[in-house]
Amino acid sequence: MTTRGVVYVHATPSALCPHVEWAISSVLGGRVSLEWTPQPAAPGTLRAELSWQGEPGSAASIASALRDWHLLRFEVTEEPTASSEGARYSCTPELGLFAATTGLHGDLMVREDRIRAALARAASDPSTSVQKELADLLGTRWDEELEPFRYAGEGAPVRWLHQVV
Repeated sequence: MTTRGVVYVHATPSALCPHVEWAISSVLGGRVSLEWTPQPAAPGTLRAELSWQGEPGSAASIASALRDWHLLRFEVTEEPTASSEGARYSCTPELGLFAATTGLHGDLMVREDRIRAALARAASDPSTSVQKELADLLGTRWDEELEPFRYAGEGAPVRWLHQVV
């Protein structure tokens, strides 16, 4: 069983580019060569996208391989299969790594135990709120931080994902 996904490297210093390619190659088991273009949202950095195909769970492995480089902003997606859920990982230097399960149509799916824990934290800590806790479960801060980098990539080559059956 294989799945597909996309790696979006939103911004990285040029010195990290070969390391990013090597890390992704080591996960996917084949040589990866990315087309690097300037990132207008962060002058002096580069951006790239890669459509990939691999075993379910590859997105988690790619995110794990990339997350420790502090100057890297990226997202990794994985489509669901008949036997596995989809996933989305977002990472920024300021916030670290966000991980979410995605459904068939790309919606984030938050498990009951995580919702219960968020409600308990909001009830027991006067400095937090249900809205903040739910926003964290949905990755709102990551989306807000990455949106200028996504927007700056408009006009880049379009990568189409296909339904895995």
